[in-house]
Amino acid sequence: MSPPILSALLAPASVAVIGGSDRQGSVGEVVVENILAGGFAGTVFLINPRPLSVPGTTWVAQIADLPQPPDLAIVVVPAAAAPGAIAELGAAGVRVAVILSAGLTEANGLRQAVLDAARPHGLRLVGPNGLGLLAPHARLNASFARGTPLAGGLALISQSGALISGLVDWATTRQLGFSGIVSVGDMADIDLADLIDLFAADPRTDAILLYIEGVTRGARFMAAAQAAARLKPVIALKAGRNPASGRAVRSHTGALAGAYDVHACAFERAGIVQVESLTDLFDAAAVLRGGPELQGELQGERLAIVTNGGGAGILALDAMTAGTGVLADLSPQTLEQLSSALPAGWSHGNPVDLIGDAPVERYRAALDAVLADDGVDAVLVMNCPTALLDPRDIAQGVAAAVVAARGRGILKPVIACWLGDTNQDIAGPILSAAGIAMFGAPDTAIRGFGHLIAAHKAAARLSAPPAASEPRQDRPSAARALIATARAEGRSLLNEIEAKALLDAFGVSTVPTRLAATPAEVSAVCAGLAPPYAVKIVSPQIVHKSDVGGVVLNLPDAQAAVEAAEAIAARVATACPGAVITGFAVQTMVAPGRAHEVIVGLAPDPTFGPVLMVGAGGKAVEVIRDHALGLPPLNGAAALAMLARTRISRLLAGYRDEPAADIAGIVATLEALSAIATELPEVLELDINPLRVDAHGVMALDARVVISLDPAPASRLVLPA
Repeated sequence: MSPPILSALLAPASVAVIGGSDRQGSVGEVVVENILAGGFAGTVFLINPRPLSVPGTTWVAQIADLPQPPDLAIVVVPAAAAPGAIAELGAAGVRVAVILSAGLTEANGLRQAVLDAARPHGLRLVGPNGLGLLAPHARLNASFARGTPLAGGLALISQSGALISGLVDWATTRQLGFSGIVSVGDMADIDLADLIDLFAADPRTDAILLYIEGVTRGARFMAAAQAAARLKPVIALKAGRNPASGRAVRSHTGALAGAYDVHACAFERAGIVQVESLTDLFDAAAVLRGGPELQGELQGERLAIVTNGGGAGILALDAMTAGTGVLADLSPQTLEQLSSALPAGWSHGNPVDLIGDAPVERYRAALDAVLADDGVDAVLVMNCPTALLDPRDIAQGVAAAVVAARGRGILKPVIACWLGDTNQDIAGPILSAAGIAMFGAPDTAIRGFGHLIAAHKAAARLSAPPAASEPRQDRPSAARALIATARAEGRSLLNEIEAKALLDAFGVSTVPTRLAATPAEVSAVCAGLAPPYAVKIVSPQIVHKSDVGGVVLNLPDAQAAVEAAEAIAARVATACPGAVITGFAVQTMVAPGRAHEVIVGLAPDPTFGPVLMVGAGGKAVEVIRDHALGLPPLNGAAALAMLARTRISRLLAGYRDEPAADIAGIVATLEALSAIATELPEVLELDINPLRVDAHGVMALDARVVISLDPAPASRLVLPA
């Protein structure tokens, strides 16, 4: 957890602005003006060699002249002066500072200089190169952001300072307030994990919003996010969906595991609700703020819809076809209660169509009935504007019905959709005060319900975290002997025979494969295998064998296998003249039958360590791009959920006359790779492609393993084993 000194970011009694100014348009002047305009009640010191006379502040020429150490320092001096200012603040007893100054980089040495200046004094730093800090409950705007946010329960931690002003305006129009907003800048010291800890412990924070461009200290981030998500919703928007990772990889898994996808699977494992846009960020915040006492607590995915417009209800149903929740089946008792309270022409089902002239009494009666139904987990209440009724009256009646239900112990979430801008403007403040999130269209309301479901599932995952399989001493010892041999020869790439032996050590079934050093030895190797044969090149310089004509299949006898090896050698000599041919892998061809080709792999991520992958395999794996990622360690349930996110999982389940494949075998293979990642940090990358899967079992037909040449590599797991 973050140290208590960081609490000064949210409730300081005094603030010093180092470089505070009265020069019109300067950052120092804007920050001071924002602090004063926001109504901060504490003491404000301005430190500037030039005498200043700014009402509401106390000027001192230098930090050493401060009468007592302020709780919080805001540094806006030029970059070159920042290390000296930090050293003086530390010597004066200041414990936390926010550096707005830009230009403190690793290249010019100033970033390290400020860290070196702060460290001896235990001074913690936000920034540099940030927009600043806003703590609305303390009426503190220590930033150069435009606009003053409302006080409320949302915390915002942003790696983009430029977005904050727009986000504040956007939130204000939605009646959403903040417990704190921190622009983290370059995160030289205090990072996302520290601030997540801060807001997790803050009693005024109901939900934590993150705008993330990149994570530092992956293990620390995961621990902080998991701890926070057990207490309150954590919602993240990750920028950078499309950029290539730029990493040099030697496996299909590494090529497919892009940085955005890896962040997404890490967020899921941490219990974070991930959204795809700024609009979704605040939609999620609207439905998740306030906790169960205000917002309700979701127990399942069954939704009841109450509306005065049949068309609006149909559009909501259409939006649910994307897999967001299920339509609740109303009980006979509920239907009878509704029939006694509604006109004869009501819909007699879910959605509950109250008819266009529905007065407030009809809304209240319908809400009372569906909220009491044990088969309903949440309610979407909709209003289409008509000239017959005042939307304010409808909103007040809906709010009263929901509040009364909570008083009876019914804490089911209720979300609202009031169509039309004027309708929303009138009803929004009324519903928001009752903890009812407001949306302007049926599809966005259903997406809001989706955020509730995502948070519910995240909490469920955290309550039963996946665990690693039981370690066995014989597995790593046998595998390490293989790795030691390759390392002694200076090889980071295991040959196919070694790779399959490593998999065998962890219980993964492999097709029998033998190594022939030369084409002439192929015949003798074939004698120990059943035909037909496959022959493949073995070379540390050749990763994708088929790309250079290094694979020949369906060879009927030993003589054909020898000739195939000779032809492979000739092709490789032309295509890759510098390649060293270690030999030829000879294996029995496995009859294709009704089998599927799956890829299972392991690749490194610079932030989150080993990443597991499963998906559609074969030569076209990078074209099809059907895969799911996960972080080790994982157990069978997590592996099965991971597989279920792929498109090929639907084929594997069986269809028409096609039997179901051995899904349990794929799950066991994923568990084996998880064990390899956990027990063998020497393994950096691993591909099984294809893993042949049919109704009778799984078998690794080809494998590729990349190892570290470090004789004692440290574990790279970001989750506890």
